[in-house]
Amino acid sequence: MEKKTDSKFLRVKCNDCENEQVVFDHASTSVKCNVCGRTLVEPRGGKAGIKGEIIEVLT
Repeated sequence: MEKKTDSKFLRVKCNDCENEQVVFDHASTSVKCNVCGRTLVEPRGGKAGIKGEIIEVLT
């Protein structure tokens, strides 16, 4: 039996420097942009708060 999950990886673009990086949509820690340090993801006890622009949902 295959287990289904709602968790996905997302390609997110930073609003400050336009760097793109892959993040987990249920992240349990803050994720900062690798280039400028702006917070891209904030944990919220479930689905994380995405602070950048979602470019693509990866499967």
